[in-house]
Amino acid sequence: MKPTANTFELDKATLVSESTRRMDRQFKDSSYSLHQKLALTCRILFDNGHDSGLAGQITGRTENPGQFLTQRLGLGFDEISEGNLLLVDEDLNVLEGDGIPNPANRFHSWVYRARPDVNCIIHTHAVHTAALGMLEQPLQVSHMDNCVLYDDVAFVAKWPGIPVGNEEGEFIAGALGSKHALMLSHHGLLIAGSTVEQACVLAIAFERAARMQLLASGAGEIKPIDSALGIEAHDWILRPTRNSVAFDYYARRSLKNPRNSDCLTPV
Repeated sequence: MKPTANTFELDKATLVSESTRRMDRQFKDSSYSLHQKLALTCRILFDNGHDSGLAGQITGRTENPGQFLTQRLGLGFDEISEGNLLLVDEDLNVLEGDGIPNPANRFHSWVYRARPDVNCIIHTHAVHTAALGMLEQPLQVSHMDNCVLYDDVAFVAKWPGIPVGNEEGEFIAGALGSKHALMLSHHGLLIAGSTVEQACVLAIAFERAARMQLLASGAGEIKPIDSALGIEAHDWILRPTRNSVAFDYYARRSLKNPRNSDCLTPV
């Protein structure tokens, strides 16, 4: 590849564009299957502070309309593998696999109906996000690392109750709107990603941002960042290639843990 000459004379927009092209040429999409991506995401999230017993769900839309993969009720995120996922329809009937899905997956069906651009949904009760929700405070994105969520998090101040009914599903889908994330007070976080990789990266960023917010607010007043720069950083970070590269890194890190040696075990 021919190197770019005189880069010190280029403006920022040109350098950003050139960097984007180079990354897209250098890196390939993840080679993992949908089953593997979902199982890996469960292990990655467990390793990154999203453990809350049996609470939380992950789903991935399949190529068949109205069908998605999800984890079996009764298993924690640290126990999900390629081989124990369930294939269900939007009424939560099991089409493939043993066991039943979490009844709270009903609101996933509502989000998928409202958002054809969404192919993966993650919902967890990560501890710092949950603590922030107890204060009924929206997520404040005020650091470059967290700008992947800048102006992209909806907020529900009042807890709607357990998300098992259609009322909660319709409410959550409406509250999410066109954004990638939702903060539910007294509850947890919701991520709606176009890919599993994107959803995984956003979920990790969400919990980290909540932790940083609690730490910073304990020391003083959090200062907002410039809106234009926040949007610039959001669009720079939230790109398919960067999501794929980040996901593969998190997967490699989790797979080094002997506890996760069974993650990619098929049926």
